[in-house]
Amino acid sequence: MKIAAVTISDRASDGTYEDKSGPAILAYLENAVTSPWEPIHKIIPDGIESVSATLKQLADEEGVDLILTTGGTGPSPRDLTPEAMELVMEKELLGFGELMRQLSLKEVPTAILSRQTAGIRDKSLIINLPGKPASIKTCLDAVFQAVPYCLDLIGAGRIETDPNAIVAFRPKAK
Repeated sequence: MKIAAVTISDRASDGTYEDKSGPAILAYLENAVTSPWEPIHKIIPDGIESVSATLKQLADEEGVDLILTTGGTGPSPRDLTPEAMELVMEKELLGFGELMRQLSLKEVPTAILSRQTAGIRDKSLIINLPGKPASIKTCLDAVFQAVPYCLDLIGAGRIETDPNAIVAFRPKAK
């Protein structure tokens, strides 16, 4: 099982500021995932080309099962992660973005500006998260229950979770 955290930020990629979002994703996963997994962490600049090329490489060449991006989902001119996702994903999973925004709105009114989404490329699940570490936790808490079963359905690696951190939902066999 390979899981990637991809920080999408011009300033983090050029060293202007420290990336705290990618490490926040990896820390969340260390706490929640109990099955063996290999972490991959990348920091890339904003932009359709950089994001789409990285997502394709991770999914197609590296066989990453779960790709969690952070950043580039707002309304500013350089926030182009959703546009890059459109070029990469084969199926969009709109419910992820809807739920993340809904729960984030309880914490900050500007969550309505977020355009995060999720989708599938072959056997990779890609989820776009906001750029702030606190918002990352809020969003992962919201959607991660469904992630293991989604990975099962698309033929990706299997994730088991620590029920003290997050209870993964899988339908019971009949």
